Parts: sequence; structure tokens; C-alpha cells
Amino acid sequence: MLKALLRILRIYDLYERWLLRQVKGKPIPQHIAVILDGNRRWAQSRMLEPWLGHLHGADKVEELLDWCLKLGVKTLTLYAFSTENFNRPREEVEAIFKIMEERALKLIDDPRIYKHRVRVKLLGRRELLPEGLRKLFEDVERRTEGFSEHFLNVAVAYGGRAEIVDAVRQIAEAVRRGEVDPSEVSEELIERHLYTSHLPNPYPDLIIRTSGEERLSGFLLWQSAYSELCFLDVYWPEFRRIDLLRAIRVYQSRQRRFGR
Repeated sequence: MLKALLRILRIYDLYERWLLRQVKGKPIPQHIAVILDGNRRWAQSRMLEPWLGHLHGADKVEELLDWCLKLGVKTLTLYAFSTENFNRPREEVEAIFKIMEERALKLIDDPRIYKHRVRVKLLGRRELLPEGLRKLFEDVERRTEGFSEHFLNVAVAYGGRAEIVDAVRQIAEAVRRGEVDPSEVSEELIERHLYTSHLPNPYPDLIIRTSGEERLSGFLLWQSAYSELCFLDVYWPEFRRIDLLRAIRVYQSRQRRFGR
């Protein structure tokens, strides 16, 4: 009732414009990562099937991409589906992948991707994904691999520990073949084998998690060492531009020391 009244009075619009003026006067985070949490709980709170929560969540991702492009955010990384999420009911996992296929297909012809020269990349153990979904992502990756103005990373079948393990395995294989000496193993070498190795800046300036949970759940474990964290008590399908601007304002209010 209160939210409806505030919309009628256009309080949200006034507040959003005020927030926008505030954040535009200060440095905008160039790499924002978002843990898209709360789709199921949003659906349950409305007595809807879980897949409808994921569908509305997918709609919100499209809005988020728009907002970030207009703000000048260079890199957007989304945590959409973890390796642990495979333990959910089979029907729900299949519904999620079906929605992802539809959105990946839509992304191939999305004019925003080509206008803003957005490079799209799938992060995760892609061999675990259905063949159709994997091929769609590979198609959009091929079409955008020459772009470098903006980056959109979608973490699917992703786990932060799995990412590090996969990187170490590749390096171990290189050592076994005699291509790398163990003394040459360094942080830089490991970073070159992470899923984010294609990014000019793989380290998120700001990580946002929705739904009120206050943990990273294995998201970008290596890359997030000095990221600013913002936890919002809103389910992902309800996420608004106001929430993004508020998170950016929180980021701008912090003094980043990077361990110094």
C-alpha cells in the first residue's frame, strides 16, 4: 500500500533523480558484479511457481544491463547459477536452463550488444551445461570476441573454488609437459588461467548481493580480495534502479585502501 502511494506521488522518481545527480558527480565503479539472489523466495512470497521467479529475474537482468551501460560501467559480471545449484529439483534446473537459452538467443540479436560493443563471456564449467545452451553462449561469444568497450560476464555452472582448481590443473599440465617451471608459478600466471583472464580489469570494484544474505557463496574468490561489498535486503526480481544507485553511492562513500 505504501509503495503504491509513493509511486502515485512520484516520490520514487524524485528520489531516483536525486540519487543519479549524486553518483554522477563522483567516480563510477568500472566493474560491478552482482549475485542474483532471491528469485525463488520472491516467487514463493507470491505463491507462484519457482520458475516464474527465475523468469522475472531474467527480465531484471536486461534492465540492469541498460542501467549499467547508461552509467558508463565498463564490466558487469553476473552470478546466475552455481555448481551447487545443480542439487536443486530437476524440474527447476531444467526451467532455469530453458530461460537461459531463450535469453542467450535473444542476446545474439540484441542491438545494445553491438551498439556498445559489449563482449559477452560465459564463466564456469561449461561442459556441465546442456549442449544447446552451451552452443548458444559459444555463438554469442564468437560474435562479440572482438569487442572491448564493455564486458558482460555470465557465471553459470560456476564455483570460485572450481575456478581456482581448473586454473591449477591447467598449470600443472603445463609443468608436466615441461612448458612451465614450478619456480615460474606466480599470482600473475594463475590469473592468466582463471575464467576472467580475458578482462582488462577482472577485479570487481563493487559486488552487490540481493535477498538479504550476507556472504559471497564462492563468487569470484580470487578476484574479490579488495572488492567493496554491498548487501541489499531486496529479492532480485524487485531490484530497482534506485537500489543500484544506492549501492554505487555506498561504494563512493568508502575509502579504498587495497591493504595499504
